[in-house]
Amino acid sequence: MSQHAKTIEAIYAAFGRGDVAGILGALREDVEWEHDAVDHGIPWLAPRQGRAQVAGFFEALRALDIRRFEPKRILADDTMAIAVIHVEIAVRATGRVINDVELHLWTFDARGKVARFRHVTDTHQHWLALRP
Repeated sequence: MSQHAKTIEAIYAAFGRGDVAGILGALREDVEWEHDAVDHGIPWLAPRQGRAQVAGFFEALRALDIRRFEPKRILADDTMAIAVIHVEIAVRATGRVINDVELHLWTFDARGKVARFRHVTDTHQHWLALRP
């Protein structure tokens, strides 16, 4: 298994424990979160820049009941990795459920820190689940 895949596994393990500090420590200070994404008004999928803003991503997740977060596969090379994740998430305010297989795109710098991250998911499903 590549070092990048191991890093992602460690990040997902930290996520499962609620260890946000552990996750942030794996990121570059100037990390691009949801890079090249459009802000559709979905707080947990909003573009963010830097560790401090990424901490806001984890705050936004409080609006969700994450019922399933199951990494299926991680494919990695020298600079990038793609993780296939099965998620089932309920939006607490509406009770609507998002059930999706999404991709997480990870880009690493030369030191092995996460430089960029992006969800590839059915954003329309997220948008609909958020609406009253």
